[in-house]
Amino acid sequence: MDLDLDFMYETFFKILGGISTTLELTILSLLLAAPIAFYMAVLRLNDAKISSGAVRVYVSFVRGTPIILQILLLYSLLPSVLNTIVQTLGINFNVFDAIDPFFYAVVVFSLNTIALLSEVFRSALISISKGQLEAGLSIGLTRFQVYIHVIIPQAMVVALPNICNITVNLIKGTSLAFLMTVKDVLAIGKIAASFGYNYIEAYIDVFFVYIILCTIIQVLYTAAESKISTFRAMHV
Repeated sequence: MDLDLDFMYETFFKILGGISTTLELTILSLLLAAPIAFYMAVLRLNDAKISSGAVRVYVSFVRGTPIILQILLLYSLLPSVLNTIVQTLGINFNVFDAIDPFFYAVVVFSLNTIALLSEVFRSALISISKGQLEAGLSIGLTRFQVYIHVIIPQAMVVALPNICNITVNLIKGTSLAFLMTVKDVLAIGKIAASFGYNYIEAYIDVFFVYIILCTIIQVLYTAAESKISTFRAMHV
């Protein structure tokens, strides 16, 4: 089997153009998910029956269903729900044509990431002694101040390796955004391949792009982990 090297060379640089979309999806999903996931983790630790139970059900649902099923379900359901609301309000607005599929992708990946991050944050917070919270409160700090200045910086050292794993998996997971017609790395490769049926060459290009991208992300996280680990050393 002969590979079309000229096609691979040209397509590789076309696929690189999809990195911005992939990173936008990843970063927006993480930024939207992080505060909600942290709040959910705190609810679990406080062990409030109703709220903690609701969080458990949500996490179990997300972790127990394939992300591709979540995408197909939400991408089919969310536009219909929004369209029903718009029609009920009597607004002349076509939801199906006016809203960019990128929006739906961000919603899907954010909801999925919330569940995963909440478990990471919960396990990280558990590793921090409760005595530190009590000590902070005893010297006049508010609960918020203790979390910001004492608890979270230490918990981040514990959580960062798992956050790195979630980020890398999210980058790879966004390859399913093509199901929502979002032109990410994989979608661009598939479109380029469809003209001459050079799917093998295109998928090899996509493979290398993801390898390069995920390696860079892991290197950045390793550097960040090394830097903030000095905080824990100061508090040992």
